[in-house]
Amino acid sequence: MNPYVANTSRDVREMLAAIGVDAIDELFRDIRPEHAPRSFNIPDGKSEYEVMEYVGSLADRNASDLILFLGGGFYDHYIPPVIPSLISRGEFLTAYTPYQPECSQGTLQALYEYQSNICSLTGMDVANASLYDGGTALYEAMMMALRLNGRNQVVMDGGVSPIFRKMLRSYTSNLNIEFIEIDPSHGQSDREKIKDAVTEKTAAVILQNPNFFGAVDDHSDIAALAHDRGALIIQSVYPVALGMLKTPQEMDVDIVTGEGQSLGLPLSFGGPYLGFMATRRKFIRKMPGRIVGETVDTRGRRCFVNTLQAREQHIRREKATSNICTNVALCAVQASVYMSLLGRQGLKDLAQVNREKTEYLKTQLSLIEGVEVKRSAPTFNEFTIALPVDAAQVVERMIDFGFAAGYPLGRYYPSMTHYLVVAVTEKRTRAQMDQYCLSLRQVLDQAGA
Repeated sequence: MNPYVANTSRDVREMLAAIGVDAIDELFRDIRPEHAPRSFNIPDGKSEYEVMEYVGSLADRNASDLILFLGGGFYDHYIPPVIPSLISRGEFLTAYTPYQPECSQGTLQALYEYQSNICSLTGMDVANASLYDGGTALYEAMMMALRLNGRNQVVMDGGVSPIFRKMLRSYTSNLNIEFIEIDPSHGQSDREKIKDAVTEKTAAVILQNPNFFGAVDDHSDIAALAHDRGALIIQSVYPVALGMLKTPQEMDVDIVTGEGQSLGLPLSFGGPYLGFMATRRKFIRKMPGRIVGETVDTRGRRCFVNTLQAREQHIRREKATSNICTNVALCAVQASVYMSLLGRQGLKDLAQVNREKTEYLKTQLSLIEGVEVKRSAPTFNEFTIALPVDAAQVVERMIDFGFAAGYPLGRYYPSMTHYLVVAVTEKRTRAQMDQYCLSLRQVLDQAGA
């Protein structure tokens, strides 16, 4: 018996007989030959040990021992052991999502606390119970803005993650949305270009802080301009940076989104991750996803309910705000445990450590001949450097020295092939940063730079 398939050969025969079919292959006879796989004769299953050996051999091919200076929206932060210990408890791990809220008080309370933490972090009034990831959350915020003011033009700053911008265009490829993208720069948002782009047709202005190049900005003036012209401000943020930066609420932002991976979630080769969203109270009924609220039962006891569930599963399809906005409950709980463990002061301390270490590496890199640290704007824990040779080649060669050296901008910005975005977290030691600089010198020397 195959250990991964519950049905025995007898079970299969009985089911086929019940539907009047002689063989499993007959179930697929309506599939046109050009669309069918080469064969439905799947090889016999392997034992658990054989599978573990095979998967282990694949994992061994990954360069998992690299020292990471790579960011671009996903960061190598320290995860205290208490976090996986707590979220591995069966009460959380097995509760995918609270479809029966009266039976899911623990999960609902955990999500309520998560929402409260996101509101405290961003300064906004309300938050939902999470979204798939940062890019999906940004897309949902954009669609929410279009619903709120009925316009179809979106202005995007060039400093918004190119990964996110590509997601927005992919998700909306069949919709009538006009995108205006402001040319990117290594520094802060270009006020003049944004001012010229925002008109009475603009639904939203999408910004990022810190932006993809690491530049920190105060978007208060852009928010004022947009509001004067009836547009909304959407800001994608790096949650750890909010430990020391001005909050979106203080900048008069309307909708805040972000990637929550840095809040206690491992990199895990791309997921599962966590998208978060927060907004003003007056917009709550246009916000996608589910929102957990606090109330009392018939006996006056505190309890939690799914206050709003704006998916097509719960309301009329034409009224749904989204059909991809399910929450990632376990990831949200994990982020909430992380934020609760650090607390307000702990998050401030973490942000300060990240920034101080980043400034140290900036100083050391600026001493390397041919390396220019871009200083046109303040930064948090990520910054851009200009190299005398192709940055992608440098990244490839730095792997031999044990480093993931950064994000080569030429991948998304053809005119920036010599630029590299470098990220530093609290995990990077001074010895690692010194060795990084020494290795970079050697790579540049070998390249004849």
